Amino acid sequence: MKTGTKKLTALALTISFAMILSYIESRLPTFVAVPGIKIGLANIAVIFSLYKFGIKESLTVSIIRIVLISLLFGSPISMLYGLAGGILSLVAMILLKRFTPLKEVAISVCGGVLHNVGQIGMASILLSTNVILYYLPFLLLSGTVAGIVVGIVSALLIKRIRI
Repeated sequence: MKTGTKKLTALALTISFAMILSYIESRLPTFVAVPGIKIGLANIAVIFSLYKFGIKESLTVSIIRIVLISLLFGSPISMLYGLAGGILSLVAMILLKRFTPLKEVAISVCGGVLHNVGQIGMASILLSTNVILYYLPFLLLSGTVAGIVVGIVSALLIKRIRI
């Protein structure tokens, strides 16, 4: 990126992309018997921004997309869940990208799993119970599968889109 305006425009487009993916995902039928499981398509934009822009920008994309998605498609409680999962996930992905030789798909899987761990942690706090932890194995499996899908798409976009 050479100019601030060009970078700002690219970040705005990335956030818009996340919003579109969230809308698409909200319209998809649920195929699993366990409630609350999603692919997390908007995380494609977060991983893309981590690789194409950097840490500060990916944090900005992540927080803005969680806030906007919660306002448009969710609630204040869903915002808390999203922030808990999103921040834990992003911090882990930043550390893995920086300090390990792992590639996009493996980093995305770790991010998907930790996103679910963060959400379960927030649920445990908000509901004042640890019973919700029994739900974690289902979410770990779904986070792994979703992380693979999101990671593959992210890797393709990172490779093919020049900014």
